[in-house]
Amino acid sequence: MKVNKKLIRIIAAAVLLAAAVAIEHCARLDTWQLLLVYMVPYLIAGYDVIAEAAESIVHGEALDEDFLMCVATVGALGIGFLPGADTEFAEAVFVMLFFQVGEMFEDYAEDNSRKSISHLMDIRPDTANVVRGANVAVVPPDTVAVGETIVVKPGEKVPMDGVVTEGESSLNTVALTGESMPRPVTVGDDVSSGCVNVSGLLRVRVTKTFGESTASKIINLVENAADNKSRSETFITKFARIYTPIVVGVAVVLALVPPLLSGAGFAGAFPMWLSRALTFLVVSCPCALVISVPLTFFGGIGGASRRGILVKGGNYMDTLARLGTVVFDKTGTLTKGRFEVTAVHPDKCDGQHLLHLAAHVERYSTHPIAASLKAAYPNEHDGCKVDGIEEVAGQGVRAQVNGQTVCVGNSRMMEAIGAKWRQCHKAGTIVHVAINGVYAGHIVISDALKPDASQAIADLKAAGVGRTVMLTGDRAEVAQAVAAETGVDEFRAELLPEGKVDEVERLLATKREGTTLAFVGDGINDAPVLARADVGMAMGGMGSDAAIEAADVVLMDDKPAKVALAIAIARRTIGIAMQNVWFAIGVKLLVLALAAVGAATMWMAVFADVGVTVLAVLNAMRALRTEHGRA
Repeated sequence: MKVNKKLIRIIAAAVLLAAAVAIEHCARLDTWQLLLVYMVPYLIAGYDVIAEAAESIVHGEALDEDFLMCVATVGALGIGFLPGADTEFAEAVFVMLFFQVGEMFEDYAEDNSRKSISHLMDIRPDTANVVRGANVAVVPPDTVAVGETIVVKPGEKVPMDGVVTEGESSLNTVALTGESMPRPVTVGDDVSSGCVNVSGLLRVRVTKTFGESTASKIINLVENAADNKSRSETFITKFARIYTPIVVGVAVVLALVPPLLSGAGFAGAFPMWLSRALTFLVVSCPCALVISVPLTFFGGIGGASRRGILVKGGNYMDTLARLGTVVFDKTGTLTKGRFEVTAVHPDKCDGQHLLHLAAHVERYSTHPIAASLKAAYPNEHDGCKVDGIEEVAGQGVRAQVNGQTVCVGNSRMMEAIGAKWRQCHKAGTIVHVAINGVYAGHIVISDALKPDASQAIADLKAAGVGRTVMLTGDRAEVAQAVAAETGVDEFRAELLPEGKVDEVERLLATKREGTTLAFVGDGINDAPVLARADVGMAMGGMGSDAAIEAADVVLMDDKPAKVALAIAIARRTIGIAMQNVWFAIGVKLLVLALAAVGAATMWMAVFADVGVTVLAVLNAMRALRTEHGRA
C-alpha cells in the first residue's frame, strides 16, 4: 500500500513536470510565474521530505539526508533569481522526484523482506478448538489454559504446544524448521504450535500458554531482530552523523569563499559557486549507505529465517561471518539425544533373533534401555509366548520365551549364570543375552549420531573454521567415539555445566585474533555457555526453552549442518553490505571532486545520490535469496 501510494505520486509529479517543461518552452512567463508552475510537481513529489526535514530540525536532528535534499532543491529553485544565473527549476523537481524513486525502491525491498518473514511466521492460528464439557468450543487461543484439551483437525495449524492424547497423524513443520518432510506423531508425542496437521484428527493436552508457545516465541525473535544493530549498521549511522555536517560546511565554504576571493566581485561569481555548492550537497546525501546497509542485514535475516535459521539481530551476522572456532555440546546436538540400538553382535544365533528375544524379555519394563530394544523390534504380537518375567536387581531381566530361559542384562548377570560373555569394541551400553545359560551375543545401545553430524564438521572445515571442539558431561570413552566418528578436532568429557563455561573461557582466550567463537547446544545446562560465547546457537526443535532464550541464533530443525549454512548466509550478507558501502563511497567521492571544480552537472549529482541508492537497494535485495541450499 505504501509503495503504491508513492508510485502514484511519482507518476503524477512526472506528468506535471513534463507539462511544466512544455509550458516553459511554449509560453513566455516571468521567472516567478515559472516557479509557481514547477512548484506543483515539486510539492507533490516532495512534501513529505520537506515535512521530515522540518521535523528533524524541530527535534534538533537536522543535517540528515532529508535536510540535505531540501537545501539542495530549494537552492536550485531559487538560483534562477540571482543576477546572471540560469533557472534550474526542472533540475530541482527531478532531484526530488528521483529521490522519491530511490525511497520507493527502499520501501519495496523492505516490504519484500517483511513479507518473506511474515509469510514464514504466519504460523499462529486465530482460533483453537477446545474441549469443554461435552462440547468443542471455538475460542481465541490466548483463552485456553494449560491442561485443557484441544482438537486439531486435518489441515489446521496446531495453535498451542502440547502432548498428543488421542489420534495419529503427520505434521508439516516447514514453517518452524524449513523442512518439507512431514513428521509422524502419535499418543505421547510432543507437538509444537505452528505445525500443520496433515492427516488424522488429534486431541492434544496443552502444556504451554499461547504466549509461551513455540510459534509466539519465534515470531517475537524475528520481530525484535532489528533491535540488535550490527557493527556495520552502527558504523554507517556514526559515519552519517559525522559526514553530513562536514559536507554542509564544505558546501557553505564552497558557496562563499571563492566569490569573496574572485576578481570579478562577489555578486558576479556567487551564482556560479552557489550552483556548484548545491550540486555538491545533492551528491553528498548518504542515502545509499543509510538505506542499503540496514536493508541488506534485514534481507539476510529474512533469508536465513526461510531456511529455518533464526538470527536475533544483525550484529550476530557480523559475528557469524568471522567464526574461527565452533564448540558443540554432544547430547542432543551432535547426537539425537535418545538411546537406540546401534549395533547387534550375535554369537549363537542371527542378529534379528537375538533382538527379538531381548525385546520380548524387556516387554513390560519402562527403562530407557527396554524402550530402545522394543523400538528396534516393534513386532510385539508375533505369537511368541513369554512367561515368568523376573527382574534381577542390578543385573537385568530373566524370562521364559517359547519355553527357553532367556537372560538379558549386564556382565554381572552373565557371570552369575556361568555364561562366557565377551567385550565389545563399540562405545555405549552393552546388553548381553544368554539362552538356556549359553551366551548368545550382545546388543549395543547408545545415543546415535545425527545423520548430518559428520557432514556438519566437514562443512565447517571447508568454510575455513579452524577449530571444532566438542564438550560433554558424558564418559570419556563415549566422547572419544563420537569425536572420532564426527571428526571434531578436540573434545572434553565428564564436564559439569560450570566446567563447560570454563572450557569456553579458555577457548575464547586462545582464539585467533579477529575471529569469533560459537557454542552450539540444546539443553538447560547449556544456557550459561550459550550466553557466554560470542554467538550462541541453540537447537530449536528439541532444545530447552532456557537454551533458546539464551541463544543468539536458533536452528529450528536441530540439524548441526545448518551452522555452516548460517555462516555462509552471514558472509554473503556482509559481502553485499560492503559492496554497497564501497560502491556508494567511490561514486560519491568522484562526483564530489567534480562538483567542487564545477565539472559535475546536477544530473550527475542525481545519479550519485539517487542512482547509486537505487542500485545499492537492488543489490541489497539479493541478501533475501538463499535457494537451492546455497547462501
